[in-house]
Amino acid sequence: MNRSNSARRRQEPSSVGSAANGDVEDQPNSMAGGNAEQPSDIRGDRSNIAILFLLYLLQGIPMGLAAAIPMLMQSHGVSYKQQAEFSLVNWPFSLKLLWAPIVDSIYSNRFGRRKSWLIPAQFLIGFFMIFLGANVDAWLGEGDPGDPSSKSTGPSVGLLTLMFFILNFLAATQDIAVDGWALTMLKRRNVGYASTCNSVGQSAGYFLGYVVFMALHSPDLTNKYIRTVPEPTGLVTISSFLNIWGWIFLTTTILVAILKREQAVHNPEHEPEPDLGFYRAYGLLWDISKLPSIRVLAIILLTAKIGFSACDAVTGLKLVDAGVPKEHLAFLAVLLVPLQIMLPIAICKYTTGSRPLNVYLTAVPYRLFFNLVAAAIVYFTPSLIYNGEVPLYYYGGLLLFYTFHQITLYMMFVSVMSFFVRISDPAVGGTYMTLLNTLANMGTTWPSTLSLYIVDSLTYRMCSSPLFRGNNDCSSPSEVKACEAAGGVCGVQLDGYYVEMALCTVLGILWLWWAKPRIQALQTKEVQEWKVQRRRIR
Repeated sequence: MNRSNSARRRQEPSSVGSAANGDVEDQPNSMAGGNAEQPSDIRGDRSNIAILFLLYLLQGIPMGLAAAIPMLMQSHGVSYKQQAEFSLVNWPFSLKLLWAPIVDSIYSNRFGRRKSWLIPAQFLIGFFMIFLGANVDAWLGEGDPGDPSSKSTGPSVGLLTLMFFILNFLAATQDIAVDGWALTMLKRRNVGYASTCNSVGQSAGYFLGYVVFMALHSPDLTNKYIRTVPEPTGLVTISSFLNIWGWIFLTTTILVAILKREQAVHNPEHEPEPDLGFYRAYGLLWDISKLPSIRVLAIILLTAKIGFSACDAVTGLKLVDAGVPKEHLAFLAVLLVPLQIMLPIAICKYTTGSRPLNVYLTAVPYRLFFNLVAAAIVYFTPSLIYNGEVPLYYYGGLLLFYTFHQITLYMMFVSVMSFFVRISDPAVGGTYMTLLNTLANMGTTWPSTLSLYIVDSLTYRMCSSPLFRGNNDCSSPSEVKACEAAGGVCGVQLDGYYVEMALCTVLGILWLWWAKPRIQALQTKEVQEWKVQRRRIR
């Protein structure tokens, strides 16, 4: 249930279509300043769209790998609190606001405003992935599958968290540069394609870093579908996969540095970006945050994902605990790839009007309903698995659930990205887009980390040994050992996952009741209400 996570990663088409078409006709104003919107025409921008797609795809690789590590750690029996610790690796995308003004204000005009940061960041990502590839197996504590005497020592969760936090910090820096460049690389009439490149590119990168890796890493899948002679390991290890992508990063970065020239202004229809100093850049960030519309939007974005946090963060791990092979869960996503590629493109035409968040609001109730469906799936999964074999019909039902879940997820993601592009002040595009994306990412990461952290605390266990007569709740390692020494088992009486799911669903319903009129009001505001005073930035 990751993604996007994030990411990385659902309504009747007729209702979406009618709302979106009405929006286009009612308010034809553009973000550039009130002129009638010009129809998109990608002639002359095809290569730019391809470059943006490539850059966002590369950005998705570290995100996908960061999603794969928890699955590997879950096989070693780490606790949910340790999973919450590792989830901190996703926080750079929520904290990039802290250094975005530096990216916006310090650069080389000769090399290019965005390339000054993009190229070094991607070079560092490439070198760091090669470094991780040389050490990650030891940090995961995995024994050698080809050596029966080799034993797993368990993951070094703290060290893994630090290393992947640094990797995602570099990826987030690359994201700041790409988001800002997208606003001037494309013609004004085509700027809406930036959100499509973002969603499709990140999804493709996430797929390669998570799904493809998990499939090729699995001995069972590779022996069954690829190899003729079984072997104890998959086609790739986490170390070899990181090493391969490290070199791909270095190669593509060299090509972009040499072949793609950055212009300060792609087209006269763009407003030139101001030359901000270091302190003025942070002052600008403060000025943007003081806009009344931004403050309301910030509250909405920071609370929007509370209702889905337990479903998205915990469900996949619970399925692994219930006996579903983690490789099979990842392999299911292969079947969703065509859907993940086509969904942003299909949804994009409904979010190009002046009210793209209508699609967002339509998706929320459906996504809350999937909380109940996910909880039911987790509850019945153990009873459907016989002798470790998962029946085919179970995977069919799970695939159907993931399909509808992905539809609602992309409806929300594409619509909010389209809204960001529409309201961002192009004169300070990098800082503005980073602020909005940071708020959206923070609204995902903090509820997910909290959900993982408290699920064990909300779980009630009891030792089955009659020697304790209900006096041992297995709340500490010493009590667990005492229970086992007495011949008992620490059984779960109440799973905190279900408590969280119920609580999140109720909070999500209350959030929708509160946020819906405020979101609708934000979409009616004039473009000028989202802009920063020019005298402060010139």
